[in-house]
Amino acid sequence: MSSDLGTRLGIQSWCFRAFKTHEQVIGALAGCKVDKIELSVAHLDPGKEPDMAGVLDVYRKAGVTVSSYGVFGIGEDEAAARPVFEFAKLADIPVLSADIRPGGLEVAERLCTEYGKKIAIHNHGRRHRLGPVWALQELFDKSSDNVGLCLDTAWMIDSGEDAVKVARQFADRLYGVHLKDFVFDRAGKPEDVVVGEGNLDLPAMLAFLIEMGFDGYFTLEYEGDVDNPTPAVAACVEAIRKTLKSLG
Repeated sequence: MSSDLGTRLGIQSWCFRAFKTHEQVIGALAGCKVDKIELSVAHLDPGKEPDMAGVLDVYRKAGVTVSSYGVFGIGEDEAAARPVFEFAKLADIPVLSADIRPGGLEVAERLCTEYGKKIAIHNHGRRHRLGPVWALQELFDKSSDNVGLCLDTAWMIDSGEDAVKVARQFADRLYGVHLKDFVFDRAGKPEDVVVGEGNLDLPAMLAFLIEMGFDGYFTLEYEGDVDNPTPAVAACVEAIRKTLKSLG
């Protein structure tokens, strides 16, 4: 199972947001020895892209699999959300990374049912309305299993939580993971670091994913070094694979 996680590892395209072409993104992925990507609005906006199939073809021809899309906001405007689900259908993506805005749950449930897809809520720290564990629990209590969690490990730490314990708590709704790590300055401001070098217990996190047989999308995210992220992202990939190897 550990080797399976290693081969399923993808990178969030937001890491490469300074790269403006798909070819640049593909080159960065190759430099990190990864062939899967979770596309973000930095490189594809389904509501504005007239040739989504053409974009997918660029990645497929390069041997890159689009493992998910997001994080996209879903509110009361169903027409605004529908193109994202159309992209998920084209790309054969089972789960989308999302942020449900006030009034958006009914729309999300309806579109998930219509398209046969699920959404995974991305927690975004202590200042985010769905950042706290209690807020996620409230959401899951009133939603179907169309709605789950994309656990961003660093932002969960920002919320003052143990990311591994939260993964265990929401194991039945854990549809995606953004593997990410933070350190904090004296004012509590977060800074991205190579995973495992900050506050994330990387071995424990990966061991739990192996234990539970996690089969959702598995995405690395590193938001630092905007103009030249590839060296740090590649170091993150190496740290993850080295840790997985040590776990057997």
